[in-house]
Formats: sequence, structure tokens, C-alpha cells
Amino acid sequence: MRYSAPVNDTLFFLEHCTSLRRLSDEGMVPDLSPDLVKSVLEEAGKFASERIAPLNRIGDIEGAKFENGVVRTPKGWKETYHAWCAAGWQGLGAPAEYGGQGLPNIVNMACAEFWTAASMAWALGPLLTTAAIEAMHAHASEALKKKYFARLVSGEWTGTMQLTEPQAGSDVGALTTRAVRQPDGSYRLKGQKIFITYGEHDMTDNIVHFVLARLPDAPAGTRGISLFLVPKFMVKDDGSLGQRNDLRAASVEHKLGIHASPTCVMVYGDHDGAVGYLVGEENKGLHCMFTMMNNARLGVGVQGVAIAERAMQQALDYARERKQGQGADGRQTAIINHPDVKRMLLTMRALTSASRAISLKCADALDRAKLLKDVGERKAAFEEGNLLTPIAKAFSTDAGIEVASLGVQIHGGMGFIEETGAAQHYRDARISAIYEGTNGIQSIDLVTRKITQSGGETLKKMLAGFHATSAAVKASKENFGEAAARLDEGLEALEKTSRHLLETLGRKPDDALAGATPYLRLFGLVAGASYLAEAALAAAKARANGDSDPAHLARIEIARFFAENLLPAATGLVPVVMTSAQSVLNSEMALAG
Repeated sequence: MRYSAPVNDTLFFLEHCTSLRRLSDEGMVPDLSPDLVKSVLEEAGKFASERIAPLNRIGDIEGAKFENGVVRTPKGWKETYHAWCAAGWQGLGAPAEYGGQGLPNIVNMACAEFWTAASMAWALGPLLTTAAIEAMHAHASEALKKKYFARLVSGEWTGTMQLTEPQAGSDVGALTTRAVRQPDGSYRLKGQKIFITYGEHDMTDNIVHFVLARLPDAPAGTRGISLFLVPKFMVKDDGSLGQRNDLRAASVEHKLGIHASPTCVMVYGDHDGAVGYLVGEENKGLHCMFTMMNNARLGVGVQGVAIAERAMQQALDYARERKQGQGADGRQTAIINHPDVKRMLLTMRALTSASRAISLKCADALDRAKLLKDVGERKAAFEEGNLLTPIAKAFSTDAGIEVASLGVQIHGGMGFIEETGAAQHYRDARISAIYEGTNGIQSIDLVTRKITQSGGETLKKMLAGFHATSAAVKASKENFGEAAARLDEGLEALEKTSRHLLETLGRKPDDALAGATPYLRLFGLVAGASYLAEAALAAAKARANGDSDPAHLARIEIARFFAENLLPAATGLVPVVMTSAQSVLNSEMALAG
């Protein structure tokens, strides 16, 4: 079960379809160069394929072990993590003043795809630490940064994100974990959190938990939530570790997939309460946590891309080797030569490439929101990234599940057998549509918050960009088949449904929400098709300039396949978004009994 990181395809997209070159040319990331990005991605891919990928099957079989409150990770987990940290990978996108390398987040996300494809369970720990670094940099006091930040950036310590409680999943406002102010400025926390990724493990000496809790005099609901940094071990002024804090892992969940990632039930305050420190302001914790969540949501979207890439590579290898049935010459042939298998493999590649493009475009926008000099440009970029985040998370993870399922199908009966590894990809992929905000929550977020930004202007600008791409496809001398026509049809569908939802939200919000999930799917199809077309146009330009790299023709063919074979579903989703609300809302009889 080999894995080869898609370095060249990723580099091509970064070079031709993102702002990396502008950030370098305008001095916003002074040391950034194409050669540096190429070197970073090549080394990340090498580490992923040589060091992490061999752990994937081992981790699935062994799983994380829980014994007497201690979590033990599978064989090789700890050693590989330490080697990864020693190479500086955890601090790739972190500020240089704290020991990081200060590279744009898009480079970090590209590398994260490689590590996640190698082993999703292994890469989950670093993903949450990256989100913790982001939140701490934006909201923590200088005193907390001085004590904790550099250790997170180096990977010496890991971070967690703790929202969910038994009665408070997507409804964060229902949480009951309590925090009480102390005379010394600290707080004491008591409560329980569930589904905590890497809440306890043996890879580092300390774990820095970011925990949502409610003060005694806090307002009800989400307006009364605060965020606290709660270390596993107390940290002395000289940086050394002190006594164990009053917190523990009570158990580790037995899960469908990602067996090696310890998913913990965490208990705070068996005795006097766990010591915690306020991050940001009291009762403003959800705002701080959203910084962490948005980073993690994009990271989970990248998980969808990663698991799709891994499943696609394995299915392609199998299809080339497995002989079944006869070819045109009457001889037994590899199954890749059968039209239906070709269709499945092309669907896998197209969905993977489209999801990667959406995720990288999202990361690019969020980088511009931080780095551009003009205030207006930063605001516009932030809103663009904001709009793309739920699509990157939901569309990409749905695609990951679909691609992994097709991978099982291509393996046939052997796909249902664990030893081939195809089933593991399917099992691992399934959680991605659930955690960090279910894909249903992402759809609600898209419809109620994101397309309404700036009175719908952000959406209009994005649609204008899609139209420009479609016009460029029409004008191209390359053979794009019916891609331009399908793009125009998809854009018409997206514009029509967007107008409907914007008009309906104020009058009949439930009607709008009933169509939110199919609308997100429609949006993802159009965005994916447009971004693939953008890359294909860059490939066509390279071909016109004499570059005979066969990868350019492959990019054009994938964009055409997506537009002609997958994008037409967007048109079919229009009535689902616009006219099917009552069949959803008036469902008591259908669901009775």
C-alpha cells in the first residue's frame, strides 16, 4: 500500500492559481520563492511516504491502548513524531519570533495533505496543535505565550480543542463545564468533555488543553462561554514541569476508524478543580475558539482531500494489476481497461483534484486576509476565505467518503477484506463529515452567515470570477469539449439558487435551511469545476508555449471530465434547493411509527 505525495500537481496549482507569487514579489513573505516551496513540499512528501505511511496499517490494527489512565500509541508512533518535530514541521506556518518558519498557511495545508494521506490517525495530533497555535497567537496574553507558545510551535508539547460534552455537541451553548475565578488570577475548572482527539497520549511530556467553560455569573447560551488554557502538567516560571493538574482521561473510545488516534473522555476537577488560564476575555471564548475551529475546519477539509488521494492511488494500482474479463482482442485484460472502471477512477481523480483546489483556494484567501497591505483587500480576502471554509470542509470530506467508497468498489470483494487496506480508508474517512462541525452545520453556516456577507457582495465577486473562467475556457484553442457549456449551466444554477435562498431566509428561514445541504453540494460542484478549469487554462497556456509535459494534458482532461460528468448534477439540485422544502418540513407521517 504505497503512497506517493502529489507534489507536482500541488506545486502547479500553487504557482498558477494562488497568490503565492504575489506574496513573494510584493515582499509580504520576503524569503518565499518557488524553489523554497518546491523544496518544502518535496521533503514533506518524502517524510510522508517513507516515515508516516508505513505506520498506517500498524496503527489501524494496534490502535491506541488505554491502561490505568495512560494512553499508549502504536509502535513507531512516538519515534516518528519526534523525528517530524526535529525537522521543524510543526512550526512551518508559525511566527518566526517563536521559533516557527513563518510560511503562508497554504504551504502548511499542502504539506498537511501529504502527512494525512500517509496516516490520517497520526496526522490528527499535529492538526489540533496547529489550530491551538493559531488561537494562541491571536488571543492569548503575552505571559501565556512566553510560557507555552514556543513549546507548541516546536511540537515539544501538543494542543487539544475541547468543546463537546455529553449534552452539548453542535449546541455549544448547552455546555456545563464550570470555571471559578481564583485570587491569583487563575481559574479552577470542573466538568467533563467527550470526543477529545489526542486528549491523552505518550508522545510528549505535556499537553496543552484549550477548554470552553462557563463562569458562575456568565450570561446564558453562547454569550456566556470563556476559553481557558489548561495544561496537563503545571509549568514553573523557569519552564520546567511541576505537579500534575487536576484532570485525567477517563476512557478512550472504540471507533469505526482512525483507531490509532486516541479519542478521549476528559474529566476536570476530581478534587479542587483543574487550574486554567483565561485566553482572550471572559465570556468571549467562542470568538477565540472560532479562530481555532476555522483552522481545524479547513484542516479537516484537507483530510477529505488526503484520504481521497490515498484511496485513489491504491485503487489505480489495483486496477492496473487485477486482470478480469476480456479486452477487445479476446484476451484477459486488466480491469482498468473496462469503461465502467475507467469512469470510477476518473470520478475519484476528478473529485480529489476539485477538493484540493477548493481547499487551497480557501487557504490562499485566508493568507491574503493576514498579509495584504491594503485594508480593503484584507477584508475582501477574509470574507472570501470565510465563504469557502464551510465548502472546503463539507464538500471535500463528502468527496473523501465517496472516493474511498469507490476505492472499495474497484477492489471488488477484496475491497471488503481488511488486508487490502481499501476498507480502512473508507472507515477512516467517515468521521471527517462529522467532527469539527457536522457537514449539516457547515451547510447552515454557508446559507445563514457566509453568502449574506456584505449584503451578498462577496458571493457576487466569487461568481464574477467563475464567469471570467468560463469565458476564458470558451476563448481557449484547447479542446475542452462541452466544459464551457456545462460551466455556464452550473453557474446559472448557482446564481438562481443563491438568489432564492437570500430572498427566502428572511421570510421562511426553515425553507431555506431545508435546502442548505444540497445548496452546498451545488456550490462545491461549481467551485470545483471552475478551479479545475483555471488550472487547465494554465496548463493549456504552458502547452501553447511549447511545454510538452504530459501532466498538462492530464489537467485539461480532468477539468473536462469533471465539467461533463459531475457538474451536470448541479442543475438537478436546483429544484431540490428551491421547491422541496415542504416535503422535508411536513414529514411527520413519513417518519411516524
